[in-house]
Amino acid sequence: MKRIKNVTVLAVILFGFALVNAQKKDAKITKTKVVEASADDVWSELRKLDNIDEVSSFVAKVDYSGPKGAGGSRVCTAPDGKGKFKENILDFDDTARSYTYAVVEGVPAAGLVSNFKVVDLGYNRSMIVWTSSYDKFMENPQMTEEQFNGFLNQASDDMLANVATMASK
Repeated sequence: MKRIKNVTVLAVILFGFALVNAQKKDAKITKTKVVEASADDVWSELRKLDNIDEVSSFVAKVDYSGPKGAGGSRVCTAPDGKGKFKENILDFDDTARSYTYAVVEGVPAAGLVSNFKVVDLGYNRSMIVWTSSYDKFMENPQMTEEQFNGFLNQASDDMLANVATMASK
């Protein structure tokens, strides 16, 4: 019984350590999703980069250019065809199962940088950690900062759920 308690305590400590290390310290928004699939299966879906239109209901079309990984960019078009935003891939690491991208056009926030990371929890389970932060919200008549943060929360929840579903198949 004592051995089981020790193993449980160790697992909780390791899980907490992985979660803390997976999150950016300056993140304004952090979302996590535990997935009943291996970290490799989840990463194989998340790392595609050019299929955002398949994993987000907020994107109808994606045009990817450049290398698959750091240095690549994608222009995402909203379902109504009117809204577009451009993202540049800043960092891509297959070993760490992580990538970082900056939204450089089309959103009312300067310095918007987001990161995806897949954490291996063992026993065919993993966790997706998404963090996002920005330097400054740009006041505009179309959207308040509260609405923008609401959009980021909804879009990330949608994408995490869809990636989890795809990886679990």
